[in-house]
Amino acid sequence: MGLKLYFAPRTRAVRVRWLLEELGLEYELERVAFKPTSGQFFIQDTPTGKIPTLVDGAVVMAESGAIVEYLLERYGEGRLAPDAASVDRAAFLQWLHFAESTAFPPIGNYVWLTVYRTDAAEHPELVRDARQRVHDTLRQVETALAGRAWLVGEAFSAADVMMGFTLQAADLLGLLPEELVGVKGYLARLQARPALARALA
Repeated sequence: MGLKLYFAPRTRAVRVRWLLEELGLEYELERVAFKPTSGQFFIQDTPTGKIPTLVDGAVVMAESGAIVEYLLERYGEGRLAPDAASVDRAAFLQWLHFAESTAFPPIGNYVWLTVYRTDAAEHPELVRDARQRVHDTLRQVETALAGRAWLVGEAFSAADVMMGFTLQAADLLGLLPEELVGVKGYLARLQARPALARALA
């Protein structure tokens, strides 16, 4: 049995499909309709109830960052990640997890407040706070990109895949400040990658 990815557009499954395309791996794509999770979780039509879900034989995974690491270790053959002995390895792991653990939560909070709740207008201070925390986090990315094209070392890596989805979500929601020209240029470079275009198709 080969790789099978349960996928819905505009979800974290984009990260996984993007990486699969960058690595040139064969996989089966199972498209599912995303079900809004405003009141209940683990309700997606996948083996885990979550999107994405990756199935690789007996392996079933649902956390996008963990899936990315698994695919790199199992099928990457040294591509898109610094070697464990490299001086860039720590920075790679830091940014790989920063994208989801630090950068995405305030974006998720903003979505929760403005999309899923019906009383956002009654709590403008919460919306402002969420937006400000997105901006503060993205300034960290702006600083890291000073003088460089990619987050780690001299080459595109899976850390950029992880961060790319986060930045696309922020951009879609109108949360990218105009003054973050480094982040905007970086996102443009990511969006120009053919593998991402295939993942979004």
